[in-house]
Amino acid sequence: MTARWIARTGLLACSSLVLALAACQGVAPSSEVIGMKAHEATVPSGHKSSDYLFLWSADEDKQHEDFLAVMDVRHGSPKFGQIVATLPVGEKGTVPHHTEHELDASGELFANGFASQHSFVFDLNEPERPRLLTNFKPPPPFSRPHSYARLPNGNLVVTLQEKGGKVFQPGGLMEVTARGAVVRTVDAADDAVDPHVMPYSAEVVPALDRLVTTSADMHARWVSQAVQVWTLPDLERVRTIVLPPGPNGKEGWDPAEARVLGDGSTVLVGTFSCGLYLLEGLETSTPGARFIHDFGGGDCALPVVVGHYWVQTVPDAHALVALDVSEPSRPREVSRLIVGDEFKPHWIAAEPSGRRIVLTGYGPRVLLVSMDPATGKLGLIESFRDAGAKVAGVSFNRTDWPHGSSGNAVPHGAVFDRAR
Repeated sequence: MTARWIARTGLLACSSLVLALAACQGVAPSSEVIGMKAHEATVPSGHKSSDYLFLWSADEDKQHEDFLAVMDVRHGSPKFGQIVATLPVGEKGTVPHHTEHELDASGELFANGFASQHSFVFDLNEPERPRLLTNFKPPPPFSRPHSYARLPNGNLVVTLQEKGGKVFQPGGLMEVTARGAVVRTVDAADDAVDPHVMPYSAEVVPALDRLVTTSADMHARWVSQAVQVWTLPDLERVRTIVLPPGPNGKEGWDPAEARVLGDGSTVLVGTFSCGLYLLEGLETSTPGARFIHDFGGGDCALPVVVGHYWVQTVPDAHALVALDVSEPSRPREVSRLIVGDEFKPHWIAAEPSGRRIVLTGYGPRVLLVSMDPATGKLGLIESFRDAGAKVAGVSFNRTDWPHGSSGNAVPHGAVFDRAR
């Protein structure tokens, strides 16, 4: 469990995370939980579903190796919801955190062991026989690899939270090949604008030859409001944008994730403080940002874009919220799913068809959610549960795994297999 997870669940005091609750504007009149049986969660003609789900998982007590788990999510499969393979990575206590947000066409997946400094590269072309291809660390003085984004040239950009040792210094970016060979590193420090730039996530905008990165401290020591815009392919910084405040003054704190919309050029940024921002003038030398929505509460997490919907995890509200962003400057809430008082969703990823979404949170359970791409309506897939369980979801609290009896685990980054 990372310090950011601890801080965001109220166990670590930090001014960047003690945020006042704000009234949610323009929300649907009521919350809805929609149960779906396995036969109801079918995929219409022309929309192929994924067969497997890959979950990057930490051994809970750090006494055994961290591992990648493979779960069967085939419609109608007798093994639906079962873990059919695991791959230990040969290291303990790496703090498995972010993976890529979707599986690349190569069938290969990058994942970080945040505490170990390692990035791991998996070959998932044979889902029930995953292979570890390599692992690598960033070159000094950079440290703490966090997120990955595929570049048009076939390489990846990796966000690096810090540089230096015990004394905090802002981090940077690293371009690597598909096997982790370092092509270049770039310093993200921009002290004149924001002295606490800690690159968190990255989003590539090929249509504009731009890269957008966010800034949020995983250890919750500092508050940042920085979103940085870079050129492609040379990774030269265009500008560091400071997100402006919304009505409660704190919506711009800790920018979390940027996502490009379906038109290929519009980019929205969500913050851990529940703000949503529209980036403007990305193609220019003076890009900026405009506040457009408040999800309510002081703790939000990751989004996914499905069609013209922005789907956002809101841990404070135990909720998943879908916004219609067909008019990006005027988002409109169309569905809100409460996933239960014991579950705080954090990670989110959608299968290629957009019909199912996976959630992980601050504990051992994994949930599957259905989504209607035409309306944005969300529903909990009730059939996705452990045998005899009273609540939906598959728990990683168990003794035995395909690789052995290593005890409880905590899943974090999760992605669907590509439709076959």
